[in-house]
Amino acid sequence: MKLSTHQARLPLVVAVAAACVSGGLPTLALAQSEGPVEEVISVGTRRAERSAAETPAPVDVIGQDELLNQGNTDIQNILRTSVPSFNVNTQPISDAATLIRPANLRGLAPDETLVLVNGKRRHRAAVISFLGGGISDGAQGPDISVIPSIALKQVEVLRDGAASQYGSDAIAGVINFVLKDASEGASFEIEGGEAYAGDGEQFSISGNIGFPLWTDGSFINLSAEYSEVNDTIRSVQRDDAIGLIAAGNTDVMDVSVNGVTDEFTQIWGQPNINDDISVFVNAGLPLNEYAELYAFGNYAERNVDGGFFFRNPTNRGGVYSNDGGATLLVGDLTPDGSGNCPVVDVVDGLPDAAGLAALQADPNCFSFVETIPGGFTPRFGGDLEDASVAVGLRGEIPWGNGLTYDLSYYWGENEINFFINNTLNASLGPDSPRDFNPGGYVQTDNNIELNLGYGIPNSVFASDIGIAFGFQYREEEFEIIAGDANSFEIGPLAAPSDAFPAGQGFSSSSNGFGGFTSASAGSNTQSNYALYFETETDITDRFVLQGAVRFEDYDTFGSTTNWKVGGLFQANDNVTLRSTISTGFKAPTAGQANVTNITTAFTGGVLNDQGTIPLSSAAGQFIADRLEAQTGVRPELGPEDSVNFSIGAAFDAGPISFTLDYFRIEVDDRISISTQQDFQGELIATANENGVMLPDNPTTSQALFALDDAGILNAADFAGSEDLASFGFFNNSFDTRTQGIDLVANTDFTIYDGSSSSLALAFNYTDTEVTDRGLDTAAPLSLGRQRQLEENIPNFRGNLTFNHFQGPFRGMVRLNYWGEFFECHLDATNDDPALGGCDLPIDSDAIVTVDMEAAATMFDNRIEVVLGAQNVFDTFPDENPFAGIVGALYPTTSPSGFFGGLWYLKLRGQF
Repeated sequence: MKLSTHQARLPLVVAVAAACVSGGLPTLALAQSEGPVEEVISVGTRRAERSAAETPAPVDVIGQDELLNQGNTDIQNILRTSVPSFNVNTQPISDAATLIRPANLRGLAPDETLVLVNGKRRHRAAVISFLGGGISDGAQGPDISVIPSIALKQVEVLRDGAASQYGSDAIAGVINFVLKDASEGASFEIEGGEAYAGDGEQFSISGNIGFPLWTDGSFINLSAEYSEVNDTIRSVQRDDAIGLIAAGNTDVMDVSVNGVTDEFTQIWGQPNINDDISVFVNAGLPLNEYAELYAFGNYAERNVDGGFFFRNPTNRGGVYSNDGGATLLVGDLTPDGSGNCPVVDVVDGLPDAAGLAALQADPNCFSFVETIPGGFTPRFGGDLEDASVAVGLRGEIPWGNGLTYDLSYYWGENEINFFINNTLNASLGPDSPRDFNPGGYVQTDNNIELNLGYGIPNSVFASDIGIAFGFQYREEEFEIIAGDANSFEIGPLAAPSDAFPAGQGFSSSSNGFGGFTSASAGSNTQSNYALYFETETDITDRFVLQGAVRFEDYDTFGSTTNWKVGGLFQANDNVTLRSTISTGFKAPTAGQANVTNITTAFTGGVLNDQGTIPLSSAAGQFIADRLEAQTGVRPELGPEDSVNFSIGAAFDAGPISFTLDYFRIEVDDRISISTQQDFQGELIATANENGVMLPDNPTTSQALFALDDAGILNAADFAGSEDLASFGFFNNSFDTRTQGIDLVANTDFTIYDGSSSSLALAFNYTDTEVTDRGLDTAAPLSLGRQRQLEENIPNFRGNLTFNHFQGPFRGMVRLNYWGEFFECHLDATNDDPALGGCDLPIDSDAIVTVDMEAAATMFDNRIEVVLGAQNVFDTFPDENPFAGIVGALYPTTSPSGFFGGLWYLKLRGQF
């Protein structure tokens, strides 16, 4: 197993774990089943000491036991098991999404769920999901994977719209991560495991310890985790690689990862995650009986290294051929174009021998088949850093007759610096390096908020009239860091010259993930302030009424006012009814409004460079002008609006308790990346309209440079766009309706004397319908993307968990169910109803997996040894019928993943 040591930081994690096992600490028994507990929550209500059973909206509370008794340490995988409407999957080749996986709650985009830590809004990640399988395309949500499960006291999942209570993004719901606040005791956990297939090795060591400070009631609680995860390979050899080898190309190379060469030219599977370090601190210091100073924060870093698409040596555009593989792309290295280079035909997958010999004999002519004859497969990844600090003062004003206050400041930053290796900048010809640093993104958030609460005494209602009101100021900044010059340079084989006014057709920038240019680098900010008012009271002993209203004003997108009304009625001691209705919104992020990105994706069965460009850029304005001329509508970007309705009931039927909730979420003007616009075609059309002569089969750069030479466009304004055949932009163009049912049931029972058992069922049905494709907008949603939104996540998802305790032993069995789902493989969408909107449709059957775990405690309940397996029977989704195209053995967006079985061993201690 590969484990890299991080000499400067790993000792910190070891020290925390060591402190956990030091002597002199009070003994704490390891968790046992003690029946249902009324957990106090902090989301969905601002009244103190309220439980999940007392709120008008459903709130799932995931306690420490459930967080730790899993085979995963990644909190996203834990939530996927514990919350059926929460979906996250493996991201094998997804550009930036490989580094921070997008997750979905209730079938909506990742940034339509608000994430809190200790009740405070967490900062966004710098990564925007450009290849999100349809549902997550363009989303910029927080990175919750940096939160170690050992740091958490509980996780609260509010399954309800709450924008009027918490602001932008709270459309699908709110997830609040509550950090441990113990002032004594310690714990540690060491885990190792691997896939049944013998890959995907994982290792982690984590620890938590609490200390008192110098006053009663004070604490500082420290948690740290170090982990490593190795890659998996779930591939078949690509059809084109098989054909190249059969044709006699002996230079087609297998991919080498971690010093091991595999038998595939391209790898699908989870990426390598190296030196994954996360530290969280939570602290509280009472100053007197009326004031407490508190603070919490984190630092995390990791390196992610994943696969990319294989570049075929006969037809990769801009590198090997510009006519689909009929002839090689040959560059003239002479300054004056005097090379008189030969035309080299490609016959049956190999260059014509005579033509190739003539090419190799001429030092003034160049083709990449001379230096990289077997094609190449880049490796893509990045180095991530994440940090945050929150400080605040809270308490009760002594002369305010119970007026509570909470004044806080939060700073958070997420930075990602990308790398792409084993590729090239084709325009540099034989001088191209093979490894590049294409730049990065930085997201920084600053939040200031003041929350006030008061209970108005009265003799009419069964409780005080609880009111809460406050102010919030937020500023977010998105920065693009320029890459190294080679990663975006327009080299001599692409740049226009006297000999080649339109260039020679070689692509510029690092192939696969172009570097961010100096022109696109820089930062953009947006800010907003909000005022809110919320009230909640017990009208009678059985009836709770809640209301909220919130006003927000953005310096970039204007203002919005949203509201919520909710009620809870306890019909009798066993039946409780609840319902809410609310409006919500999500504002575009600074990143979505200003990001520039170039990636490589399959379109029309071949790899093409496609990008995301701000509407405000020269390229964005060029396309906006063309679209307005063609459709009469100009594309725009603004907030999306939502209406959320829920109704449900909680039943306590003796030994069994369960809740049943229906929800309906309507979202208008959803923010997303538009369909790809034909940038190359529009440039060529502009040239034809103006009588500009172009070469045969012109590339984007050749059309652009020709228009520049004719004085129609300034090519310098389009820096970074020269290689793009198409690009999209963020806009609002479609509406959706998402509705479904959540069912949660629990029961405790005894099988025989001295034992205790529990059974828990969690079930979700979610259905999303695109109610308006935006046919009256400049860039309507494609039929293929519509089908992805509606069918990529299964309608049905659930799990059934059995726990059994017997003295020092415990056991767990969990059945996981994912319903049928659809994948448009490689995002090969189209707008043809006869083809169902997809060129490569996969309809995958439902899948059931089984998890098992057995554990024993010893040494006076201080130590626990755990042996477990996820997906015990090594179940995989249906195989991909189009596997040979890019070598993906299974559907790449499978909600259950395609890891297979995993065994693991844990050593855990509490003191």
